[in-house]
Amino acid sequence: MQKRKRELSALTLPTSAEGVSESHRARSVGIGRAHAKAILLGEHAVVYGAPALALPIPQLTVTASAGWSFHTSDGQSDLSYTMTGSPARALVTQASDGLRRLTAEFKARMGVTGRTHLDVILDGAIPHGRGLGSSAASSRAIAFALADLFGRELTETAAFELVQTAENMAHGKASGVDAMTVGASRPLLFRPGRTEELRLGCEGLFIVADSGDLGSTKEAVELLRDGFRRHAGAQERFVDRASELTEAARQALADGKPEELGTRMTDYHALLRAARLSTDRIDALVDAALDAGSLGAKITGGGLGGCLIALTLPERAREVTRRLHEAGAVQTWLVPLKGLDNHAP
Repeated sequence: MQKRKRELSALTLPTSAEGVSESHRARSVGIGRAHAKAILLGEHAVVYGAPALALPIPQLTVTASAGWSFHTSDGQSDLSYTMTGSPARALVTQASDGLRRLTAEFKARMGVTGRTHLDVILDGAIPHGRGLGSSAASSRAIAFALADLFGRELTETAAFELVQTAENMAHGKASGVDAMTVGASRPLLFRPGRTEELRLGCEGLFIVADSGDLGSTKEAVELLRDGFRRHAGAQERFVDRASELTEAARQALADGKPEELGTRMTDYHALLRAARLSTDRIDALVDAALDAGSLGAKITGGGLGGCLIALTLPERAREVTRRLHEAGAVQTWLVPLKGLDNHAP
């Protein structure tokens, strides 16, 4: 806590007010927030035009603080970036590169000029590299922190495009699912060309379990694409099956059929496992969740590590959680469906 206070106290008034609106010149710190997400079904296939279902996870948040400092620029950058906790150096470097691109895009869009040095501090509970949208949530929080600092109105469309700028740099061509869901208040359905809120007819709990292993969306995308190139018709089969399962899950969610929803989730895991996007540890967690009474379970996100998501009835949640930890989960979070129909952003 003391370290956090010292970091925030270092954010001081600007050395120049150029590009800052009159009513916001006294502001020394801008704040932005976002939350985690989980893909229910449709990961990877959504890039090829298939639908996808995604859930906001309001329990896991990230807060960005942006301000000016009297730091002397090194001539190469007008930005200092700090992540709380103990992130790996490679992660900080990658995130910093995306942040610099996002900041440059923000300034160009909003007409911000001047060479004032910016300090950005990112404080969040979303584990990195687990398929929970940490990079997209961080980018969104930072975009709104910059808007708050400079006194600019940031529309949802502009926020999405700014986050996509950073996501494309970090992961290659991003589907846009993460960029939308980390700011959403309800579960979303993604179809080619449009996004809409999901109709919820089910009650139950989603349990998200962290395997402790870093995933890699970029590597997983390349692995899948390589498989498509090497096997004729593989892409069409994958996308068709993914679309079928995702549509069936959407219908089950709307119609109040949790058993059907769970079955489709487990089937989707089998699809990703056949594409070599799961891991032995994730598979063990899936088995543990199912053995403990989950209605369905699957890997969530890019794959090759990361997290599992399981659907369970409330009365089985304690046992499922216990078995997941016994099977190696390092963290678990409960996401009640009931709370996702009225969560305020």
